[in-house]
Amino acid sequence: MKYCILTTGLAIAACSMSQPVLAATGNVTFNGTVAAICTLVVTNGSGTMTASPGLQSLSSHNAGGSPGTVTITTTGNVALSVGAPTAITVPPADITPITWSPTYSVAGAHTIAETGASSNLSTPGVDTVTVHLAGTKTGSDIFAAGSYSATVTVTCQ
Repeated sequence: MKYCILTTGLAIAACSMSQPVLAATGNVTFNGTVAAICTLVVTNGSGTMTASPGLQSLSSHNAGGSPGTVTITTTGNVALSVGAPTAITVPPADITPITWSPTYSVAGAHTIAETGASSNLSTPGVDTVTVHLAGTKTGSDIFAAGSYSATVTVTCQ
């Protein structure tokens, strides 16, 4: 009996030593989504409009005028636009109609010639948006002396 017990013990020990340890593995899958976004940073929020020699145009395009600028960073697939001017102030002496026209152009990762219409930015990138504003009079109407101001909102969505 001793012999059988000893043999069985050796067989169990031999079996446990010859078996490799089983390795376990597992996979971890990562997913992510980046939404179509854009950020706007106003880099020059103070454009200047000057009067034309005939006083029928008040514009950032006229001599001495300057545009506003915005830096835009986008993932792409967004629309860029400028809204109609708001917070418009004119001197009390100016009683004739003014037609306001905001425009913009884009340079950087995208190139968009000056426009007032919405533009699609289909690819990612960083751009400088140059914003202009012009007010015009028609017929014999001219701008009166005094301070004028308006706000143009740049939108990216």
